[in-house]
Amino acid sequence: MFLGWIMVLIVDECVALSLGELASRYPTSAGPYYWSFQLAPHKVRTLLSFITGWTWLIGNWTITLSVNFGFASLIAACVAMFHPEFAIEPWQLLLIFYAITLLTFLVVAFGNRLLPMVDTFCAAFTALAIIITLVSLSAKAEVGRNSPADTLGHYDSSLSGWGSFSFFIGILPAAYTFSAIGMVSSMAEECGDPAVKLPKAIALCVPVGGIAGLFFIIPICATMPSLDYILGAPVGQALPYIYQAVMGSPAGGLGLTILILIITFFCSVSITVAASRCTWAFARDNAIPLSRVFRRVSSKHDTPIFALALTTVVQMLLGLINLGSSSAFLAFVSVGVVSLAVSYAIPIAISMWHRRKEVNAAKWTMGPTVGWPVNTVAVLWIAFELVLFSMPTVLPVTEASMNYAIVVFVGFMVLSGIWYLVYAHKVYKGPPESDGLVAGS
Repeated sequence: MFLGWIMVLIVDECVALSLGELASRYPTSAGPYYWSFQLAPHKVRTLLSFITGWTWLIGNWTITLSVNFGFASLIAACVAMFHPEFAIEPWQLLLIFYAITLLTFLVVAFGNRLLPMVDTFCAAFTALAIIITLVSLSAKAEVGRNSPADTLGHYDSSLSGWGSFSFFIGILPAAYTFSAIGMVSSMAEECGDPAVKLPKAIALCVPVGGIAGLFFIIPICATMPSLDYILGAPVGQALPYIYQAVMGSPAGGLGLTILILIITFFCSVSITVAASRCTWAFARDNAIPLSRVFRRVSSKHDTPIFALALTTVVQMLLGLINLGSSSAFLAFVSVGVVSLAVSYAIPIAISMWHRRKEVNAAKWTMGPTVGWPVNTVAVLWIAFELVLFSMPTVLPVTEASMNYAIVVFVGFMVLSGIWYLVYAHKVYKGPPESDGLVAGS
């Protein structure tokens, strides 16, 4: 966890810096699909923009779904701490998930003006939660303390079936943590001086979150029980199980898990806001069915209420997959990361193809000397991510452990392709040119 975290921080910061340049040159809530439209050759820019937009939209929907579904799993794991004999049924987990998505919808729909205050409170609470967790785990350590070598560098290559490659399987959580950094661009039209503030926000996500994460990861690695014990965690959620063991009681485990639940709720709210803005932007540009409906903004609450509703309904429909497959959560996580990664890679690659002419003229830029190697690392890392998040986490593969991410992703892209051929090509002309003029000024 420690070494993987450090590695992911380095490569994902390259992605963040690359996106920051693009966001500075073209600060708009349309994000990657607008960047592709502006950078691609004229003959293919509309099609490339449409493809980027749909991968971007799918990524926003599924990464939001994964957060809310993970939230539901954490709640179920809390119940299991006090009732070990209780095995939650898929339909029960689905109902918890539905309750979370509906609660998040209500908060985002009717509390838009309070969201900046919520974000500030969330940042302060997260810092406090990390300190509490660090002190509590370090003080209790009921199952003993691991050596510095085991804490920082040990991993068991025999449990997953992947051998030495299991190190890379083990970095999936770290890569997932920073997969949504580009979603910050969806808020471009709701902040002042976005050409400067937006890229700074994207670029700072990784170092700020990375440093905070170390204070969270190291005490867990230093006090956690054996991996064989953790593999038996209910609902596939290791963290509450670890907390319970290290604190020595279900009550102690619940106390620390509640901190995580509160932070996760804040995350659900913020990521749902970003996903709804992305949906609104794509509808504004006539790229999705019933665009006239989903681009409407509530004048009373200043919220794209119909785009938010669509985001919520899509999540709830995809949540039904869990009734048929216990590996649904892995698929949701993987599709979200894969889709967002592809939507990042397309404009970065096009920018490199044009020798970075546009981004070198941005207000916030790395310049040609630093920009080239950073862009190269970003594209190579994304290519590796696509492979990594399409693989099952355990060998041999069964129906239950199979990673169905690529099936869900391809299914979405096929549907979007059919939509483009049947109707969208008639109405989708790319994002408005006027946005580019504003962004470039």
